[in-house]
Amino acid sequence: MKLGPVPIWFPNTDGRRRAVRLHDLHHIATGYDTSLVGEAELGAWELATGCTDYYAAWLLNMGAVAMGSFLAPRRLWRAFMRGRGSTNLYRLGFDDPWLDDTVGALRERVGLREERGRAAA
Repeated sequence: MKLGPVPIWFPNTDGRRRAVRLHDLHHIATGYDTSLVGEAELGAWELATGCTDYYAAWLLNMGAVAMGSFLAPRRLWRAFMRGRGSTNLYRLGFDDPWLDDTVGALRERVGLREERGRAAA
């Protein structure tokens, strides 16, 4: 990850590897991008939904939210409140066949009935 021109390295621990595929699927389900603000929004959403025993996710999300609270506090609040009404794959687990599902099926699985910022068609 880069913070402006400064690279920030995170060790690729077993806990981080365990969480990252679910985290990446959460990006797809929520529509939050991988910019600094997008990572902070997803961090707020994941914290609101609860990271269960994914301790690396708790830690990384708290850092992302701390940083994002200075960059886009309203967007983080909206993401957090959106998370309060949904669940996540940390709670549901992971099943390989889910990778063949549609984005709509993934959103339904985690209780997101609409895309970020607009009603579903």
